Amino acid sequence: MKFSIRFNNDLPAGDYVVLAQAAERAGFDQFWVSDDLFLRSAPVILSAVAVATERIEIGAGILNPYTINPAEIAMFAATLDELSGGRFNLGLAAGAAEFLKWVGIAPEKPRTAVIETVRAINALLAGGRAPCAGEFLQWSDEAYLRFTPLRRVPVYLGAMSPNMLRAIGEAADGGLPLLFPPEHYETVMPYIREGAQRAGRDLAGVDIAACIWCSLSEDRAAAEDALKEKIAYYGHALSPLIWDRLNLARADFAPIEQAMMVENDAAKAKALVTPQMLKIGVAGTAQDLLARLEGLAALGVQHLSLGPPLGPDPLAAIEVVGREVLPRFK
Repeated sequence: MKFSIRFNNDLPAGDYVVLAQAAERAGFDQFWVSDDLFLRSAPVILSAVAVATERIEIGAGILNPYTINPAEIAMFAATLDELSGGRFNLGLAAGAAEFLKWVGIAPEKPRTAVIETVRAINALLAGGRAPCAGEFLQWSDEAYLRFTPLRRVPVYLGAMSPNMLRAIGEAADGGLPLLFPPEHYETVMPYIREGAQRAGRDLAGVDIAACIWCSLSEDRAAAEDALKEKIAYYGHALSPLIWDRLNLARADFAPIEQAMMVENDAAKAKALVTPQMLKIGVAGTAQDLLARLEGLAALGVQHLSLGPPLGPDPLAAIEVVGREVLPRFK
């Protein structure tokens, strides 16, 4: 069993070094940081983490080819892999349209854009020249790295929709499907398998991370409050596939989006989060988390990925997971 931990890029930059070192001590295999718009820069954060850790793999989860040109993504991936001694994983996705609209971007043909980006970056990081005649990428034959990458960095695809889930099976080294709620694994895997079968690939070589949200604390109210903050910020940007699994719809999140994004009133937004919405993740004690994770393990999950908020005290949550959760599966 592989274990990873994921953070949003909303904490003070220095916190990530402390959290990554704690995750390394606790036995986690990977440490991922998101690169959501208008928050802190994941490339900068991960550079600091790379030089402050020794064993744990690090990942940018996720970058998108609309706000960052794929050429620059390849440069960043090769450079950070070099800096970390071959410990970098590149997370890619199309990005959430709800957030891209802030900067006037309407992500056209997202699946095509991501697949072409994956193939171009794979070629560049293998020391070759990128394919240049795609629908999304129109590069010349001068598109190649002017230095030798350490290796071809593993590419993980973030996905919520059926088309992007199929793309994991079709073209990626790994997958970061968001399992909100954790039992959503049963919904996403058929799409991933379909993509692999279509491409004639064996999924045994693809690292599928079961990505869930969790918030751990002996104080259940505090754990729920921390999870509510994430739901208030991201709930409206999730996919219909996730909403359906929870018997919810986009309209259920509209008042929350208004309070959080338009009125900038986080307290009001959190107060609008319902008990049904809280089922998106796990809020409670380590034993509550274990119960949900054991269900995933029974379904064949081989990579458990715990995501934000982790708890009202993320550092304490890492230590609890390292002490009470990881040993159960290892």
